[in-house]
Amino acid sequence: MSSPLKTVFSLLYKFFSKKQNRRIFYLAVICLFALGEFLLSGLVRRTFIFYSNIEGKSVIEDRMLRQSSDRETNIRRYVDEVLLGPASPDSAPLFPRETRLLSFLYRNGVVYTGLSETAALPSGANGDVFRSLLTLNQGIRRNFHQVKDVRLFIGGNEVFFEEFRRFFANSADNRETAL
Repeated sequence: MSSPLKTVFSLLYKFFSKKQNRRIFYLAVICLFALGEFLLSGLVRRTFIFYSNIEGKSVIEDRMLRQSSDRETNIRRYVDEVLLGPASPDSAPLFPRETRLLSFLYRNGVVYTGLSETAALPSGANGDVFRSLLTLNQGIRRNFHQVKDVRLFIGGNEVFFEEFRRFFANSADNRETAL
């Protein structure tokens, strides 16, 4: 065997002869395997807000959704998951179970979402249509930062456009602007 190869094996033997070094090596291999699996799985974490059946308090759910190279597909998958409802049986869905996504379009930072007429019906114990639509609007904006505006349609008619526009026009900071 050549001398450089013999030196390498000698160093490896010295390194792995210690129990602590072997454990660190195993841990590093496991971490690299987990990182590789995560990067190849194509999943991304999205947050969903639903409301408790009893108190009406907000309940946050994290779900892993398949990532696509197309932004429109990613946002559409998010809206589909919202329409499926919460995973927890103690939470109420935002929309009635019969609600369907009829049309969807993402262009120039604006999301156009068309829902079936059943979205206009109250859902759950604390059913509030405005709150459900506002939660969907905020969820899209929170999970997809490149979205500038969300337009929601029920049965082909745009809903709460002026209310949402005023709501999102107010800045989050409370500083007064100088005139």
